[in-house]
Amino acid sequence: MDRIPKPDQVVAAASNVAQKMLYGGLADLRPMPRTLIDEGELREVYHYRPAASTQVQGDPVLLVTPLAAPSICYDLRRGCSVVEHLVTSGRPTYLVEYGEVSFKNRNLGMEHWIEEVVPTAIREVSAHAGGRPVHVVGWSLGGIFSLLATADGADLPIASLTVVGSPFDVSMVPLVAPLRPLLNLGLTLGGGRGAVTRGYQLMGGAPKPLVRWAFQLSSFQKLVTKPIALATHLDDADFLAQIEAVDRFTDNMIAYPGRTFGQLYHRFVKANALKGGTFELEDRTIDIGAIKVPVLVFAGATDGIAPVQAVKAVVPLLKGSPEVRFEIVPGGHLGMLTGRAARGTTWRVLDEWIDQWSTGREPATATKATKKATAKKSAAKKPAKKATAKKPAAKKPAAKKSASKEAIGANPSRRYSSQGSRSLAR
Repeated sequence: MDRIPKPDQVVAAASNVAQKMLYGGLADLRPMPRTLIDEGELREVYHYRPAASTQVQGDPVLLVTPLAAPSICYDLRRGCSVVEHLVTSGRPTYLVEYGEVSFKNRNLGMEHWIEEVVPTAIREVSAHAGGRPVHVVGWSLGGIFSLLATADGADLPIASLTVVGSPFDVSMVPLVAPLRPLLNLGLTLGGGRGAVTRGYQLMGGAPKPLVRWAFQLSSFQKLVTKPIALATHLDDADFLAQIEAVDRFTDNMIAYPGRTFGQLYHRFVKANALKGGTFELEDRTIDIGAIKVPVLVFAGATDGIAPVQAVKAVVPLLKGSPEVRFEIVPGGHLGMLTGRAARGTTWRVLDEWIDQWSTGREPATATKATKKATAKKSAAKKPAKKATAKKPAAKKPAAKKSASKEAIGANPSRRYSSQGSRSLAR
């Protein structure tokens, strides 16, 4: 809105305020329809119903939710929903979430997600989609769990892996770096058990209010300037709708189980355990370098929770991946995934990546009649294949790997092969 509002801006602002006061808000918060296909302890796997006007085809996409954050991170609101985008694009879309965490779950550690939740979800999605390999997409801690599960499970049916805003070098996180000396001092003075350790053990984890406060603290500047932003954007319905949706997301934060919170606190925050690319889990060591699938890594240009350098630290560690692509896109920790700018940056790069690494098999949703017709067509074309086989074979790889510069976020040229990623400096 201009400093001296124009008549149309005044009308738009009045209309938006009336919509908020009379009808509760401007955001369309209807969730995308979905069906539960599998469940277990803190594991619910959903299949999103296909759009009526879209033909579903290609390999399935599994969205992995981080701990503490509600699954609406992927389905924030209509128009800014990753789920809506994937479904309306005709992709078989699935999501794994964890439900409410309570005191009875306090003994569950990270191994529950790395060994059981994520691998089971991947296998169930693959089976539900007709045995097709799965494109796994994990945001924040969901990306870290996905990376560790992929490295630990060489037999998992994974087509590609995408991690969004997942910090691997915590020393680069502004909120944590100044606190590390204090954390070590607390450990020394506490005789091995500091105040934080005693606190989460007593409560059985990190409660919802604490998680909500921590997320808001990471965007403290935005929190302070929020009233000004609202006042200056009263005529922008889309901006106000996004604020409403983000507020709902923050209000629905979930608690951390006690043992998992302890592992995250001691191993990630204090010891920075992932920096070297290995992670000790029970009786074995998981090596990120063992990942053999293509990996796409996103970092948010203004992310305070997972800054660019903290996320980029994983790229040189992916030594076994056939291709590693690193992209910096606009937005903070949540905005890079489902902000208004993500529609033209993050989602477009993700679409290109999934298309590049999808198999050329028949859609899993094809009917028997369609399969028979396809088989007959293939049989009829067999004699001609000998003469034309060499032509498309030479052109396809080059077409797939050429990227549209418009589809890339803040870095049009940042794409690396596995060999190139290993030479990157952190």
